[in-house]
Amino acid sequence: MLLSNMTQFSPMFYLTGFPGLEAIEHWIFIPFFFMYLVAISGNCFILIIIKIHRRLHTPMYCLLSLLALTDLGLSVSTLPTTIGIFWFNSHSIYFGACQVQMFCIHSFSFMESSVLLVMSFDRFVAICHPLRYSVIITGQRMVRAGLIIILRGPVALIPIVLLLKAFPYCGPLVLSHSFCLHQEVIHLACSDTTFNSLYGLTLVVFTVMLDLLLIALSYGLILHTVAGLASPEEKLRAFQTCTSHLCAVLVFFVPMVGLSLVHRFGKHAPPAVQLLMANVYLFLPPMLNPIIYSIKTKEIRHAIVNLLGIRKVSAESLV
Repeated sequence: MLLSNMTQFSPMFYLTGFPGLEAIEHWIFIPFFFMYLVAISGNCFILIIIKIHRRLHTPMYCLLSLLALTDLGLSVSTLPTTIGIFWFNSHSIYFGACQVQMFCIHSFSFMESSVLLVMSFDRFVAICHPLRYSVIITGQRMVRAGLIIILRGPVALIPIVLLLKAFPYCGPLVLSHSFCLHQEVIHLACSDTTFNSLYGLTLVVFTVMLDLLLIALSYGLILHTVAGLASPEEKLRAFQTCTSHLCAVLVFFVPMVGLSLVHRFGKHAPPAVQLLMANVYLFLPPMLNPIIYSIKTKEIRHAIVNLLGIRKVSAESLV
């Protein structure tokens, strides 16, 4: 009976990875390794550049450094189980470890949503109220915003993650990804999970969906202001300051909303669809964000050129 209870409250889950492709999992890891390499090195590079260049110590780049830290956390959260599956053929994960991983994944996802929302407000103030920017966006307010960004997701997730331990689990405890997600684990419980399902849906609506709505509102006001500028050059220059952030918003929210819809309303969707959406949602934003900001942001691009000494090399080659 004791062993049965221990199994009930401490189950072991099986992470599938890529079902049907077990024979070539080592080869599949090559693109994943490339994405991890770009995500971790790229975001570290962004953090180093912002750290060593004092002229980048502004609210906009403080938010960019928060975005890079969030992307690093998201990448590191999935790294252990992904490496375990693809390199060591280790598909099992204890319930406690699964809880920790899903808590980290969802926390960093909510953090990224919060960072993108605050960045949209920063761009709104910079374009719509440029003369009042330094008055509205102060260091003290940035610290408060940073604390809210860091605490909002984890605090809201603690109840829903801890409650998973109260459920009994039966049947084949197989998860269809190489990492743990709350949406999947809750479907394996044998008892009534209405509270967790409703709480999770409410959490998504009042965090991610609300953030997306407020970001859309910010861009609506930005477009209204840009449309009122006199010359096409001014309009283009004003909107170019938002292109990096707009790309980051699309890269993050489109896969996340798609994955949520598939998990909640697409129960009969092919497993390959869920697998693809989950991997795109977790791996693509951390990889693309540093690339987007390195290409689209002039200050970051110039800092990279100076850091790598490209100008110096070019001048020496001309002599």
